[in-house]
This record gives sequence, C-alpha cells and structure tokens, in this order.
Amino acid sequence: MDNASFFTQTRVYFKKTARIAMREKAWIYVVFAIIISLIVALVTAENMFDNLDDTKSGFFTLASACIWIGVFNSIQNICKEHNIIRSEYRQGTKLSSYVCAHILWQAVLCFVQSLIIFAICISFGFFGSDFDDGVMLNPLIEYFFTIFLLTFGSSVLGLMVSSFSGTPTTAMKIMPFVLIIQLIMSGVLFELSGSAKYAANVTFSKWGMASFGSIGDINSLESKLSGELAEKIPNFDPSTIATTDEIFNHDVQTLLTSWGWCIGLTLIFAIISIVSLKLKNRDS
Repeated sequence: MDNASFFTQTRVYFKKTARIAMREKAWIYVVFAIIISLIVALVTAENMFDNLDDTKSGFFTLASACIWIGVFNSIQNICKEHNIIRSEYRQGTKLSSYVCAHILWQAVLCFVQSLIIFAICISFGFFGSDFDDGVMLNPLIEYFFTIFLLTFGSSVLGLMVSSFSGTPTTAMKIMPFVLIIQLIMSGVLFELSGSAKYAANVTFSKWGMASFGSIGDINSLESKLSGELAEKIPNFDPSTIATTDEIFNHDVQTLLTSWGWCIGLTLIFAIISIVSLKLKNRDS
C-alpha cells in the first residue's frame, strides 16, 4: 500500500474494520444500546417536564447513557491491533487513513444506535408531547442530532484512549476514570467553580446537557414554578428558588455553541488519536 492515496487506504481499512466488526458480533453493541435506552426511558420518562429537577436528571441520565455507549463502542478497537498497526506502518500504511476508517465505522454504528435510543425515548414520551417549539428546527430533529453528536463524539474519545493504551486491559482500566470525569464535569451533580468550570468545557457531558436543556427549554420550567408558587403563597419571593441558567437558554446561539463544542471536541480527539499512533510508531 506504499503508493495508495489517503482515500484509497481509508476505504480499504473501512471495509476491513466493518468486516472484522461483523465477524466479532457488532450486533452486541446495538443490543447494549437497546437495553440502556430502555432502562433510561423506564426510569425517567414519566417525570420529564414535570419540574426542573426531574427534567435535568432525565436529560443528564440520557446524556450519560450516550457517552457510556459511545466510549464502550471503541475503547478497545485500536489498542488490540497495535502489533498489526506497527507491521503495516512499516509497509506504508497511512495512520491517518487507519484512524479515519475506524471513525467512519463508528459513525455508522453510532447512527444506528442513536436511531434506537431516539425511537425508544419517543415511544416512552421522554421528550414530552410539544413538538412545535424547537430552537431552529423541529425539536425531534434537534434531539436526535444531539444524541448522535454525544454518542459519536464519545466513540472518538474512546478511540483516542485506545490509541495510547498499550493493551485492551489497560484501556478498560482507564474507561471508568473517563466516565467519572464526564459525570462530574456535567455540572448537574455538583456546582462547578474556578478551574473546574473551565475544564468542563472539554467534556461532552456539559455540552450535551446544554443542548438538551436548550432544546427542551428547561428554564421555562423554573418560570412556571415561580408563577405557580406566587399564586399559592402570599408575598412569595421568586428569588428563594433557583434562578435560570444561561447555558440552557432556548435560543439559536446557545444551541449552536453547544453543538459546535461537541463537533470541535470530536475533531480534536480524532487528531490526537492520529498523533498518538504516530508517536508510538515513530521508530518503526
């Protein structure tokens, strides 16, 4: 493959990756997506949009599920082939083609998984019943695109971890730390401040939550609660309950910023994966 172009090598490796995945029962990843999304929908769908806390918890659970599924898809894919990569690199393999082939396969797999997650959430009423007030498009389209961005981006994150892990065992040991960081940095479980608040910008959990919250207009739930309490409680002071959060604003800028960060992080993790492999094989 010495003289093969980037696109030719990418096509060859994509077919090889897909063939290997099918031989290794890639349908298992689809089953995982079904099981996890069923659990999420069963546990959280009933209380969605009833109040702010339950709705944030529901979106947080969905975002976490997408991230878990994505990372699990790919975290062992590259490290289990390090010896093969080194051998083929000596024969002219472009590592960028190799990584891009894996990314393309993950895009296909994540698209299927996202369709399943979305369909199950819809069937359980997870996204509510008001589908007329999206930020830019129909909210269902926006929800699906967000699910795909989270799942696919997390898969590329998994590839990055796999690229610098020596063995599949090492990769699986790193995986819990990756997921814990995503959970903590979402800003849902804990209020972030200082350097942690800025570090959260490089996590899919923060921007996934921002996207879901913006599409679902969860800030309006806070206003709704204030109005209901004002009717029931004389001299009620709205400042006694939590204020709205700008990151969940129901506007185009907020949603595009969240999507932009997800796409940008995905590209950065892809580049790091390629650089990591080149560093590992620089002496080959």
